[in-house]
Amino acid sequence: MQKKVAFLLALMLCLSPAVSLAEENAQVHLAANAKSAILLDVDTGTVIYEKNAHEKLPPASITKVMTMLLIMEALERGEIKLSDKVRTSEYAASMGGSQIFLEPGEMMSVEEMLKGIAVASGNDASVAMAEHLAGTEEAFIKKMNERAKELGLQNTHFVNTNGLPAENHYSSAHDIALMSRELLKHEEITKYTSIYQDYLRKDSNRPFWLVNTNKLVRFYPGADGLKTGYTAEAKYCLSATAKKDNMRVVAVVMGEPNSKTRNSEITQMFDYAFASYQSHPFVKKGEAITKIEINKGSLSEMNLTAPHHFGILTKKGESINDYEKEIVVNPMVDAPIKQGEILGHMFVKKNGKEVARLDLVAEQSVSKATWWELMKRSTKRMILGLE
Repeated sequence: MQKKVAFLLALMLCLSPAVSLAEENAQVHLAANAKSAILLDVDTGTVIYEKNAHEKLPPASITKVMTMLLIMEALERGEIKLSDKVRTSEYAASMGGSQIFLEPGEMMSVEEMLKGIAVASGNDASVAMAEHLAGTEEAFIKKMNERAKELGLQNTHFVNTNGLPAENHYSSAHDIALMSRELLKHEEITKYTSIYQDYLRKDSNRPFWLVNTNKLVRFYPGADGLKTGYTAEAKYCLSATAKKDNMRVVAVVMGEPNSKTRNSEITQMFDYAFASYQSHPFVKKGEAITKIEINKGSLSEMNLTAPHHFGILTKKGESINDYEKEIVVNPMVDAPIKQGEILGHMFVKKNGKEVARLDLVAEQSVSKATWWELMKRSTKRMILGLE
């Protein structure tokens, strides 16, 4: 009973805000011209720096971070494939702003649509993919808002899939950083967000030249995504990510006066993070961390694994010898269990204080055991007990 209570307390802790170094870095002045900003370590979720990070603001095309997240999750679940063809509706083709100039009835693969969203910020491609995945854009928007709630995003509400100006469509730098971190768990996304230039319809009579709206992927070493945004209301916004050695960070700025300032201040944030901190590899993606017993399942026990690569963030030159880990799980879980279901947590602590946490997930799906399986298992235990 005590272990079960400990597990429930751990789940409650995971609903609390990410670990933060923002107070420690309060005297650091970054993103001076942005309305709001945040700098986040991807592995641990540690907030390194923030400025008005919870203020609700129009996110413009950074909205597409959530759109891309739902696409990547659908790919991971096997609901769609990159090679699947997506038909463009008249409504999707009618989108203004940034677009890849889809025509009504035009067919493109999921991969081409994803490239059009990630590189060229195609509003038309975003709506076409939303309709392909959910039937209508409205149904997809509902999924976006549901996913935002699941991620604990308290200052986010979506009205469309692409970020075109709309009443009651808002997010915050903090929430965008968290959804960007979630998107980056799908490591293959940077295959698309890192493209600087490419073509769509290469073999047709109307090829379309793609040029990344995020110039940092060309001009900042290690930068490989994620998403820009601009409207007259939102001004210049950017959620950007870069990796150096073992450390990956996300920097978000909103309400910048122009693209040059936006890129300059993101660069400054990247430079600060990589000059001041380092990440120590701790757990590999898919690594088995502990085992749990399964009650009335087709398997009697199963590994809990790390859903993604995980490291410990320290100041430059600091040793990790003072860090310790604590694993908290429910020792007995009832079947059925879905692969990837969160069933425990690993807490990393320093001097008794939590500095990072990692979800532990089911290695595979486990169905309920049949009556015959339970009978054989019970008989086997009786025989072993007699021996």
